Amino acid sequence: MISAFFIFNQKGEVLISRLYRTDLKRSIADVFRIQVVSNSDVRSPIITLGSTSFFHVRVNNLYIVAVTKCNANAALVFEFCYRFTSIAKSYFGKVDEESVKNNFVLIYELIDEIVDFGYPQNSEIDTLKSYITTESVMSTSIAPEESSKITTQATGAISWRRGDVKYKKNEAFVDVVETVNLSMSAKGTILRADVDGHIQMRAYLSGTPECKFGLNDKLVIDKNDRTGASDAVELDDCRFHQCVRLNEFDASRTISFVPPDGEFELMRYRATTNVKLPLRVVATVNEIGTTKVSYDITVKANFGNKLSATNVVVRIPTPLNTTNVDCKVASGKAKYVPAENVVIWKIPRIQGGQECTFTAMAELTSTTTRQVWTRPPIDVDFQVLMFTASGLIVRFLKVFEKSNYHSIKWVRYLTKASGTYQIRY
Repeated sequence: MISAFFIFNQKGEVLISRLYRTDLKRSIADVFRIQVVSNSDVRSPIITLGSTSFFHVRVNNLYIVAVTKCNANAALVFEFCYRFTSIAKSYFGKVDEESVKNNFVLIYELIDEIVDFGYPQNSEIDTLKSYITTESVMSTSIAPEESSKITTQATGAISWRRGDVKYKKNEAFVDVVETVNLSMSAKGTILRADVDGHIQMRAYLSGTPECKFGLNDKLVIDKNDRTGASDAVELDDCRFHQCVRLNEFDASRTISFVPPDGEFELMRYRATTNVKLPLRVVATVNEIGTTKVSYDITVKANFGNKLSATNVVVRIPTPLNTTNVDCKVASGKAKYVPAENVVIWKIPRIQGGQECTFTAMAELTSTTTRQVWTRPPIDVDFQVLMFTASGLIVRFLKVFEKSNYHSIKWVRYLTKASGTYQIRY
């Protein structure tokens, strides 16, 4: 697996260095500095030199680097790098050169606890925080019973949760968040439409509760089981938190788990079929001679009138030689931004079924040589609450605990787009 772990600053200086195996020497850091940090042409996050592979992730002004001499699983190595970053953020906030230098001892404690002989071990933030504390909050001594609880949690069957958690009010919050990716041709043909989704959960529950989580009746995950039905929800690339019992999910499509305390990502998925597009954009853009361009754009909400899209921002490109744009809108505000060569049309809210129109005339300066306008796509950002583009819904969420307490459950849906919803014209 991993033979060495380094953190470099942007100058190539080694801030953190840990060798896990004897097949590498510390001088391997010089190779990475010369071949990657000092070489501006390197764009790949994986560099293989001979039998040594360098996996690196850029975080602010730092390089988080894992080095291996074996044929390691690249996805697992990158997951370790990103997991280390999230753990570091939970301890000391922003991960940059200054914070690494200020938390030098803490970082060595963390990487020694997370990785053993190059293999990632326990990376649950709640568990780590129970026995690796920052100097400012570290107690002078730990009571024997407290130490016993930590050991049981770290080595037990449920390492992500302690059994003595107590709350006055037992609540569970579930957020189904989806990002829609769309690429539509000038003729209205969908070139690409898919959804990246994740289910985020915040569990403030006492004891060691058993949670059962039900999704759509017509949920298809195995490609061999797909029927092509228009109302089926077909998911790809499902990934679950380690607390989920996968055998029960395979049998009944019910997610059964003992949740970690606090916030965590329960599930991540993709959907590439039967995607419901929340907004439909029809654009007509005509070049009038060499001095004008006319715009006629309509945005229509494709969901029920009880729902609404908020924070809608439509970025409409203009030619590079545009001098002025006369905009007319019935909803929101539109403004020409010369520095970005776009018109930004902001609509605070679009109700379901509503249409918003934009008309404009752009004036161009005459040039000696006419350059062909590449027509970059129109980009739309938005948020729609209580709507899922994949059609995924939570049928039920049940909490079982031996004391049989009453718990309150909340479920929220959010579909959004940010730089990934593009329409050509």
